Amino acid sequence: MPVLIYAENAGGKFKKSVFEAISYARAIADQNNTTLTVISIGDVSQDELAALGKYGADKVLNVSNEKLKNFVNQAYASVIAEAAKKESADVVVISNTFSGRGLAPRVGVKLQAGVADGTVALPEQSGGKFTVKKTAFSGKAFAIVELTSPVKVIALVPNSYKVVETNKGGQIEDFNADVKESDFKAMLKEIVRATDKVSLPDAEIVVSGGRGLKGPENWGMVEELADLLGAATACSKPVSDAGWRPHSEHVGQTGIAVSPNLYIAIGISGAIQHLAGVSSSKVIVVINKDPEAPFFKVADYGIVGDAFEVVPKLIAALKEYKAS
Repeated sequence: MPVLIYAENAGGKFKKSVFEAISYARAIADQNNTTLTVISIGDVSQDELAALGKYGADKVLNVSNEKLKNFVNQAYASVIAEAAKKESADVVVISNTFSGRGLAPRVGVKLQAGVADGTVALPEQSGGKFTVKKTAFSGKAFAIVELTSPVKVIALVPNSYKVVETNKGGQIEDFNADVKESDFKAMLKEIVRATDKVSLPDAEIVVSGGRGLKGPENWGMVEELADLLGAATACSKPVSDAGWRPHSEHVGQTGIAVSPNLYIAIGISGAIQHLAGVSSSKVIVVINKDPEAPFFKVADYGIVGDAFEVVPKLIAALKEYKAS
């Protein structure tokens, strides 16, 4: 049961979520005593490609094609599917990122494979069955699903698996895929990335604010707390709808789904739509002056108090801790 993983890059660099996914795929390969091949598409340096071997890649397929320089959903899916056939891969792993959520079903169709998106744990393999744990109902629950197809596609949620270094070596090979013109009917013309802060989907810590902050002029303390923690900033849907914060920071059912190690919610009531996007967080801390706020029911830690009193004290305590 050879395993193939697609390593998504951003501007020629691999993020932590890629190393998590490779470590995860390596564990599946070890479960089945087989090999792991990584496929990279786009302009990536040899040093970056070589680093993939450190996390368990036996082989790295490098696809460098001018047409594939920028992400094209259908074309990338065709290349990944072709690589899977070349390597006779029975399992294909993709990070469940914004791009990965579009790729996984397309790759599944091309390989006639069962797809498990939003996976959060290693598959269980016993008695000929292949079952995986995944998020369900927009992250409000978990489901155990069995994949019965010969080929399986798994989309792993970022921050759900640890990074493990194995130093396999990762021999690099050029891979020339047959890309059809029909794969380029829909093109991505431009990608604008925020480079001055922590990426929200990949963040290990997220500090999020809601309507309880009363206005955009009060967001300074959220950003200061995030800077002290090395965290990304986020917000609830009403906040982004009001124009207090950009829509790129909106987390929830209709926004970005996050799964950080720590999620701090400030002045957010905890409507079910918001919880759908943050329920995979390992630890949730809620700060709200309303003791009946729904968010407290799912919080690991809760502080009932005015955010304008609690957050400045938290910032002061963190500064004192760092200074010592």
